Amino acid sequence: MITFPFFRKNGKPPGARRPVDLFAVGKEDLLFNEKFKGLRAMVEQKADLHQMRLLGITSSIAGEGKTLTCAQLGRSLASTGRKKILLVDVDIRKADLTHGMGAHRTPGLTEYLLGGATIQQVLRATEVPNLSLITSGIETNSPADLLAGDKFKSFLQEIRTSYDMILIDTPPVLPVADTPTIRDLTDGFLFVYRVGYTPYTMLRQAMEELGEKNVIGAVLNGVEVGSDSYYVKYYGSYYHKTSKV
Repeated sequence: MITFPFFRKNGKPPGARRPVDLFAVGKEDLLFNEKFKGLRAMVEQKADLHQMRLLGITSSIAGEGKTLTCAQLGRSLASTGRKKILLVDVDIRKADLTHGMGAHRTPGLTEYLLGGATIQQVLRATEVPNLSLITSGIETNSPADLLAGDKFKSFLQEIRTSYDMILIDTPPVLPVADTPTIRDLTDGFLFVYRVGYTPYTMLRQAMEELGEKNVIGAVLNGVEVGSDSYYVKYYGSYYHKTSKV
């Protein structure tokens, strides 16, 4: 299992609820971006080693940063030009990935699962080359039932053949049954844990419900950085120098 920390200096932590633009968060933070490049390298290594193609991004409860992690990791993977990446918003109740990427909900996943749209009709291009999106679709009363059906299984089988890696932003594990329902349909999960926000007992409970064997790694979000001296101590002056290109 990989464990990967993200840092913040002050203000709202990465993963604050409903960001206006998921790609704008941390845009000017060099360390933030380098951490995602490191996460990308680890995920690619795991994926290549174990032939993983479909990865769920989840957390114990809402507000831990799973949606931001999904979007930023997807962008980082696509930016190398080596892989075609697809993001899928499976959190039908909240649709934070859909909103955070400035997309309309419909037509999306629920329209496809209910037979009202084809795969091609719900696929959307994004501002990032090699990165596509399938939005959540209209909200329904029973998302867990939709995700447990044969139509969702066939959906995953179909998109597997067209993309090098698929990242699905799932609901948090504890509040609803959606994510445990689909745990056997993915190749693994990346688990996001927000330090100082989620009680450790909830993390353990969520991991047990999901099954630790299904979790390939954990991302630690919201690790406090008190001052620039932290960067100097652990990273030297590397991020404080201006590079000439």
